[in-house]
Amino acid sequence: MAKMTNLEEAEVQLSELDLLSSMFPDEDEFIVTDQLAVAELKHYIDNKTSEIPSSKIQFTLNVKLEVADATMVMLSISCALPLNYPAVLPEITVSRSPSLSRTQQIKLNADLKTYLKRNCFGEVCVLNAREWVKDHAAAYIDRELSSSPVTSLKTVPSEEVIFTRLWIYSHHIYNKHKRKNIIDWSKELSLSGFSMPGKPGVICVEGPQSACEEFWSRVRRLTWQRILIRHREDISLDGSHAEMQKQRKFLTFEEKAFDAHGVRGNHMDLGQLYHFLDEKGCADVFQMYFGVEGR
Repeated sequence: MAKMTNLEEAEVQLSELDLLSSMFPDEDEFIVTDQLAVAELKHYIDNKTSEIPSSKIQFTLNVKLEVADATMVMLSISCALPLNYPAVLPEITVSRSPSLSRTQQIKLNADLKTYLKRNCFGEVCVLNAREWVKDHAAAYIDRELSSSPVTSLKTVPSEEVIFTRLWIYSHHIYNKHKRKNIIDWSKELSLSGFSMPGKPGVICVEGPQSACEEFWSRVRRLTWQRILIRHREDISLDGSHAEMQKQRKFLTFEEKAFDAHGVRGNHMDLGQLYHFLDEKGCADVFQMYFGVEGR
């Protein structure tokens, strides 16, 4: 196969994103976590500029699996497309899950990487990787659950925990390293929510109180013109995983862009932000952020 140009590689990436979006229209299944990277890719393709996009396309695919005793579990597959993909392999990993121990997660990802190396050089392969996970992951989960009963959620003793949701406001969020830290730290700490880059910048994280506090401790240490917690919610729970999941307004953490415009393309449509919050049952937060009722 002839070597692709950078523009051809970009066009292939965008086509694959369009295919995934059409196959998995439900936002529970396919979540683009860096919308500005997609906008940058589209701008590069439409204008055929010499400036190659600098951000990787990143997204999450959620897969439902049936394991032992017809139990349904959800696994999240984190995907990042390097700038030269598909000439180089994509970065695809199965994220940590309550149903998957750290040891089994490492083994599953190692086998997935071996599959990609053997079958996927030079070809689009995200769908193939998703199918491989769907076909093989249950075996890893089954072995772990059957060999270690303590990993079953039912055996975890119930104790009171605090579920927290932080609504963070920043004067602006432009810097790519900060945006990457926000995404990476939320995943590391198993927090859900979203961030809206641009001016102003908005971050929402939700999950166990200790994880939210750790996230805020890291974020506030970065250099900001202005950043603060605009609103916080703390809810006492009985400690079960199911109760924690019920409180979540967001399934995962993602970066959201709402019709970016302005000279730097970093001013967001706040009307679209309001509708997004309204859909998530958080419309009242809009007034706390901006001092006016959304519409």
